[in-house]
Amino acid sequence: MYTPPDYYLTDELLSDEHKIVRTAVRDWVNRSVKPIIEKAAQEHIFPIHLIREMGEIGAFGPYIPEKYGGAGMDHIAYGIIMTELERGDSAIRSAGSVQSSLVMYPIFTFGSEEQRMKYLPGLATGEYIGAFGLTEPNHGSDPGSMLTNYEDKGDHFLLNGSKMWITNAPIADIAVVWAKDEEGIIRGLIVEKGMEGFSAPETKGKWSLRASSTGELVFDNVKVSKENLLPNVKGLKGPLMCLNSARYGIAWGAIGAAMDCYDAALKYALERKQFGKPIASFQLQQKKLAEMLTEITKAQLLIWRLGVLRNENRATPAQISMAKRNNVEMALKIARDSRQILGAMGITGDFPMMRHMMNLESVITYEGTHDIHLLITGMDVTGIPAFE
Repeated sequence: MYTPPDYYLTDELLSDEHKIVRTAVRDWVNRSVKPIIEKAAQEHIFPIHLIREMGEIGAFGPYIPEKYGGAGMDHIAYGIIMTELERGDSAIRSAGSVQSSLVMYPIFTFGSEEQRMKYLPGLATGEYIGAFGLTEPNHGSDPGSMLTNYEDKGDHFLLNGSKMWITNAPIADIAVVWAKDEEGIIRGLIVEKGMEGFSAPETKGKWSLRASSTGELVFDNVKVSKENLLPNVKGLKGPLMCLNSARYGIAWGAIGAAMDCYDAALKYALERKQFGKPIASFQLQQKKLAEMLTEITKAQLLIWRLGVLRNENRATPAQISMAKRNNVEMALKIARDSRQILGAMGITGDFPMMRHMMNLESVITYEGTHDIHLLITGMDVTGIPAFE
C-alpha cells in the first residue's frame, strides 16, 4: 500500500475537490498503470489503451472550461493530477502533460472558437491524441532559430521542415506545429494525421522514457488549410507560454516520482535485516531517508505556493523555471539514493527506482534543460541574459 509522505501537513492546504481528484487519479494509477508499467518500459512499448482511460478520469485539460470538454478546475488540481501520473511513470505524465499543456492549452488560448469546438472535446476524452512540434534536430534550447517554415499558396499553406524528440508523435492524430511564415514570424499550425507529406517516424533505442511514444514530425510539402492557423498569437510568445504550462506540470509531476521512490525505500529499509536488525536502524540509512523526506517536503511547499500564484495569474516564467529545475533535480537524486538503500534489488523491475531514474534523466533535459533554467533564474535576478 502506497503511503504518500506529507511531513508538513500540506494536505490541509488542499480543497475537498483537490483531494477527490487526487484519490480518483491515485486509484486509477494503482489499478491501471502500476501492474503493467514495468513490462511496458522493459519492452519499450507505450500502453496506448491508457489514453482513453486518462480521458475518462479527467486527466486531460482539467483547467479547460467544461464547454470544451475540460473539467473547469484550477491549476493546483492540474498539478495534483500530474503528481499522481508521474508516480506511475514519467511516460504517463508526459502523455498527459503534452495533451493538456502543449496541445489543448494553445488551441484554447490561441485558437479560434471553431478550432476549440472542433478539437478540444475529442482531446479531452482521449479520442484524439495530440503532439507538440517545436524542437528541431539542430535547434533545441534556441527555438527562435527554427528552420521549419510555411508559404502562403493562396487557398492553403505549404509546410516544410521537421521536428524531433516529440512525445506522442507516432500515435498523434493532430500536432500543434510551430513554424516561420514568409516574413520569418513564428506561427502555430494544427497539422492532422493523413495530410499528404506528413509522417511521424518513431524514435527507438531509448534508455529513458521507454514506455513513452517518441518520434519525429516530418513535413514534406504538406498542404495545411488556412483554417488550421492559430489566429491569436505571433512569435515565440506562443510556444513559450505553452512550455510554461508544461514546466509547471512537470514541477508537480517530479514530486510523484520522488515520493514513489521514497515510499518504496522506507518500506524496504524497515523490512530488510542485516546484522540482526532492520537496515532502517543504521545511521547512514536514516540519513538518506531523512534527507529525502526533507527535500520532498521543500518541493511540496514550493509547488503549492507556485500553484496559488498561477491560479492568481501571478506566476512568472522564471518562478516556474526555478520550480521545474529544483523539483526534477530533487527527484533524480532521490531515485539514486533510494536505489542505494535497496542495493542490488534496486536495479530490478520489482522496484521503481531505476525506471524513475532513467526517466528523470530525460525530464531534467526536456521542456528546457537543467542549465537553461538556471540561466533563466540568473537573468531574472541580474537582468543580464547569459545565453545570448
